[in-house]
Amino acid sequence: MQNSVKENNLISGFFVFFLLNASQTGVGGIAAENRIYKDSGNDAWISVLIMGLSLHLIIWMIFKMLGNPAKDVIDLHQMIFGRFLGNAVSLLMIGYYFISALYVFRIYIDVLQSWIFPTLTTWEFTVVLLCLMYYLVSGGFRVLTGLAFFAVGTSVLVYLLIYYPIRFGNISHLMPVNHHSAADLLKSSKISYGMFIGFEALLVYFPFIKSAEKNARWAHLGLLLNTLQFTATIVSTLMYFSQGLLKNTLYQTIVVTKIIEFQFLERFEYVFIFSWLIIIIPSLCLSIWSCIRIIKRVTHIKPRISLALILLTFFIVVVQFNDRVKVNELSSFVAEIGFYFVFAYIPLLFILYLIRSMKKAKLNTA
Repeated sequence: MQNSVKENNLISGFFVFFLLNASQTGVGGIAAENRIYKDSGNDAWISVLIMGLSLHLIIWMIFKMLGNPAKDVIDLHQMIFGRFLGNAVSLLMIGYYFISALYVFRIYIDVLQSWIFPTLTTWEFTVVLLCLMYYLVSGGFRVLTGLAFFAVGTSVLVYLLIYYPIRFGNISHLMPVNHHSAADLLKSSKISYGMFIGFEALLVYFPFIKSAEKNARWAHLGLLLNTLQFTATIVSTLMYFSQGLLKNTLYQTIVVTKIIEFQFLERFEYVFIFSWLIIIIPSLCLSIWSCIRIIKRVTHIKPRISLALILLTFFIVVVQFNDRVKVNELSSFVAEIGFYFVFAYIPLLFILYLIRSMKKAKLNTA
């Protein structure tokens, strides 16, 4: 397990707060899928809260598994499955990070096409954004950390806008509270994972954190902030829309921004959508960076070569999703696969890690 990171590439544990928060704040804030409301209705905010709080357990598992002796998920796989099989499993994870980035990327392009540039094609947007991603990812992990810092600041300012739908909303739309069954709440909670996807990059950038095992609290705080932001967004949306209108409205959060007007700016939703680009870029770049990092660790291919190949593949795949039906299918698939990766595979790794640790402890005491 040779996974040493140079001292000048390490970041303070404090920045984990920004990295984890920014990696999750992708398109969840503007594309709270209508399916979340299908089963839990006006109790959808409870489902989102359940999902956010349950992820704290997953983060605890990650910090428990990594650090000693494994430094990242590649080391962990090698430790549990052996070098050959472990590397094979790590390579499979590239696909997961790839589709995570694809999900965020394609939905944001759909927002641009729906609201601002309806005549421009998918490939034109893709070329511009991929050039930006290449520039940022090639700058290295510390550049992405700085980007995450500014993204979190922007997201906090943007989320303050929920004041408007709450101000003009109707609190009776939230009543009665908790009248749906536990099964319905859990079903919606599973669907809501699409809002939280992205934090899994922690499994890869863990070695870049100084004294990571002592700074778990920053990761938990970053997740807590996201949970509160997403829950508040769902509450404000539920208050503003009736249940019938809510289920038939696409990108409800952007629709709400149409009520915001200033004397010097009438179409505020344009500012909102372009501001969201600053927010989603860290999520996109961290997912792509995770792919590059795994390739480098397992195959030793130079990062610039693997980055170019990944982005070329990304372009080819993105342009295949050329209509709303395919985008919706992608969203459903990613939310489903992400849920099982986080709540099935990571706990499985944790159990195998505990078993191996106990066996090693017995051998040392024998």
